Amino acid sequence: MNVKHILERKGSAVTTIPTGATIGEAARTLAEARIGAIVVSDDGSTINGILSERDIVRVIGTDGPSALTRPVTEAMTANVITCNPEDRINVLMSMMTQRRIRHLPVAENGKMTGLISIGDVVKERMDEIESDAAAMRDYITGMTA
Repeated sequence: MNVKHILERKGSAVTTIPTGATIGEAARTLAEARIGAIVVSDDGSTINGILSERDIVRVIGTDGPSALTRPVTEAMTANVITCNPEDRINVLMSMMTQRRIRHLPVAENGKMTGLISIGDVVKERMDEIESDAAAMRDYITGMTA
């Protein structure tokens, strides 16, 4: 299984916010969309950064509530790690675990084509394990019948 397969099942829509938005606006968007990270992009396809709930909590914890009025560019991760549609699930799991990240924008030819979360990866892996187990049960049952 690969990233392309996940995006075919879940869709490729990505919630974005422009570089001029405030951290407070980003927090509101995250809460309304019930998501854990938002891609910072002025055109919806160029990845300028990514801002997570953790980033917001960190800046508020350091600077207090006034941080909510500052631009997202002050709290976002600018050097965004991405994946591509052909990356395999095991590669994503390793990358996300080693780098302690929960969201990976999917990029192809320099343009964002989706977003994969750790939840998407775990769900896909669980589906794969369940499918393998069912195939094994069917094989064993077929041999004893």
